[in-house]
Amino acid sequence: MKKLLYVIAFISLNVFAQGKYLTKTGHVTFEASVPSFEEVKATNNSVTAIINTENGEFASLILVKGFRFKNALMEEHFNENYAESDTYPKATFKGKISDFSITKLSNNPTRFNCSGLLTFHGKTKKLDSTPFNISIKDGSIIVSGTFKTNASDYDIKIPKIVKSKISEDIDVSFDFILKKK
Repeated sequence: MKKLLYVIAFISLNVFAQGKYLTKTGHVTFEASVPSFEEVKATNNSVTAIINTENGEFASLILVKGFRFKNALMEEHFNENYAESDTYPKATFKGKISDFSITKLSNNPTRFNCSGLLTFHGKTKKLDSTPFNISIKDGSIIVSGTFKTNASDYDIKIPKIVKSKISEDIDVSFDFILKKK
């Protein structure tokens, strides 16, 4: 009887996990550059993301200190003065992809819209209809896209002394290659 319960539990766990794809090596880049000034751009190459193919739920987790800038001093200022990454170490997105079905995926990206909540710097903002380009190749689901947001939406204050050098508007791009869990 005990053996039967173990077999049922094992099968149940495998069935439950069948629709989940995961990565811990996703890429998120943001840019708040202004023409004629130094590039304000950073990339994080160790972002965790998961998609549930059964219901279209999508989530990602970013460790804020993982963002890398070309300029080490800019990275330090970002972590200490803007993102306050010791106080707010994580950024998260939790959402649902509209009309998602794994059967709609092919090698060519299909555009879906995702709505959800983005939390950064202790503030949460609803993102509506963020475009996701999703394809499937060699058993992996590839998700990419871009969106714009504003520093003020997350209570990030840009000091007057550098206001002309850093854009209030932030372009965010993301790329994930998710493998079956």
